[in-house]
Amino acid sequence: MPSYSGVWTLTAQYQAVGAGNWPPFPIALFGGGNSTTNRVNVIQYLTITTLGNTLDFGDLTVGRANLGACSSASRGVFAGGTTGSLVNVIDYVTIASAGNATDFGDLLLSIQTLAGCSNSTRGVFAGGETNTNVIQYITIASAGNATDFGDLLAAEGQVAGLSSPTRGVFAAPDSTPTNVIQYITIASTGNATDFGDLIAARTKVAGMSSSTRGIFGGSADTTTNVIQYITIASTGNATDFGDLTVARYGPYGSSSQIRAVFGGGVDAGFAKVNVIDYITIASTGNAADFGDLLTTWSSQAGCSNAHGGL
Repeated sequence: MPSYSGVWTLTAQYQAVGAGNWPPFPIALFGGGNSTTNRVNVIQYLTITTLGNTLDFGDLTVGRANLGACSSASRGVFAGGTTGSLVNVIDYVTIASAGNATDFGDLLLSIQTLAGCSNSTRGVFAGGETNTNVIQYITIASAGNATDFGDLLAAEGQVAGLSSPTRGVFAAPDSTPTNVIQYITIASTGNATDFGDLIAARTKVAGMSSSTRGIFGGSADTTTNVIQYITIASTGNATDFGDLTVARYGPYGSSSQIRAVFGGGVDAGFAKVNVIDYITIASTGNAADFGDLLTTWSSQAGCSNAHGGL
């Protein structure tokens, strides 16, 4: 890890090069969430190549839950959510240096439970409650307000988002369970196109990816442990991957090109969990324990500096 000033020592750089992790270490961020009493502004992080618990990174500009996130290799962006009231706030952090978020601009509308995905230059947010078909985008390197991109196939609440450098893929809104998967071409604008179907109708899944394979895990409709995957460059139905360590809905995810990590969520007894588990994206099989979140908050958003869209 870099120091809190964001400066890498030569020793840390040499170690990272030797381990094949330079540049830079793949860092996952989880932001915001619901505690038992309020919405929180905490951002926490982990290094995806290791195992262990999350650490404190800094604070969002506004404490909120049910937000969306996207990222480039240098910036993490958090958008929308609820403070008790819906907000249109977009803020960002510099991933290599821990610290508080800075205002980026505004979404087209105040919205929560929106999905995020990105390539190296453009971040895309789609859907959200109170059920909209709006897709909007930002240029991650330059602060400013979101711009209209096009429309989803239908007005939907939370959809899980993931991406390759070319495509953004969305699935499983939280309004009504559905098996629909749809996609966009990130560098252009326009409406989403049908991709295929999930194994079963799902809601509130987590989405993450390598540059070739997309992963969806968990669900609210059956509080499932199912993980499923797609090949992003083609179209077609999802295939079973394996199982999460704990069946839950509303987990949030992040990934490198090699690993996907699932954090938090709510179990079948409606208890928030602090579990983090992981998979190796290129293989199939059950998830393994990674570590724990700082606490049992739910409804956070995840992003990383090494995901499949970069």
